[in-house]
Amino acid sequence: MNTEAIRFDRIGPVEPGRRGHVWLVGAGPGDPELITVRGLRCLRRAEVLLYDRLVSPELLLEAPRTALRIDVGKAPGRHARKQEEICRLLIHHARAGRRVVRLKGGDPFVFGRGGEEALACAEAGIPFEIVPGISSAIAAPSAAGIPITHRGVAGSVAIVAGHCTPGALEPTDRIDWPAVARLDTIVILMGLGRLPEIAAALIAAGRSQETPAAAIASATLSTQQTVVGTLATLERLVAEAGLEAPAALVVGDVVRVGERIAEACYAWEAEVLAVGYAGTPVDLPRGARDELLTQSPLTIAQGR
Repeated sequence: MNTEAIRFDRIGPVEPGRRGHVWLVGAGPGDPELITVRGLRCLRRAEVLLYDRLVSPELLLEAPRTALRIDVGKAPGRHARKQEEICRLLIHHARAGRRVVRLKGGDPFVFGRGGEEALACAEAGIPFEIVPGISSAIAAPSAAGIPITHRGVAGSVAIVAGHCTPGALEPTDRIDWPAVARLDTIVILMGLGRLPEIAAALIAAGRSQETPAAAIASATLSTQQTVVGTLATLERLVAEAGLEAPAALVVGDVVRVGERIAEACYAWEAEVLAVGYAGTPVDLPRGARDELLTQSPLTIAQGR
């Protein structure tokens, strides 16, 4: 391990005999306000912070100024640290008696490899705690107004890793698409780059080409974009809208329910901006109302 690159020297010594601890903390789906109270409390006590690429920079500022911050983020084709090295870092600092926070986007145990890190701590005899976070598998559809379950429409949900579909990096498909296709709602994370293969796999497994489908990019952020179409049209609509990862895909009739909800929310936002809330005018600079409405995360590009 390259200790110079990791820069252990940036952190001071701890009291002799103090036992270290690791917290695996879910940072939530993107908006820094969506971290849990427990997660924020752990973050504010961290002496060492290992954080992912998609964690909000605002959350990094919540750690003590003296905390050692280590970027261990992963991007397609680029890993700042290998998973084995991340586990070694957790163990190294905990054995030195430090409070270590591993801050992960979403929830640590939903495609976050938190299970591997928890097992590594357990095998090394390091005390650890799991602090759940709001997964984008739930938050992204919700932020777009799409309920992943809805009485009379959807009573079952599948959450799928999109990078497990056939492609250059994953020649063997590990998803049982016929089983997935039978469920009411399908949420696919990390799948925007393989949208054509995913749509083809679901159609081949029995889902209609006309099944409603949506793509939600940068969920819960001010830059959120949502595109709605069908399994047959979503790829084209996503390309036309210029959506980029990170994005979640939602497939199922709940997408149509979500359109009605989003339209109602958007109309309410427009009314509040126009006439105020509970009789109190909303005082915004000239032109700000139009800008807010244009940037509303509930804005939907629709296609059939």
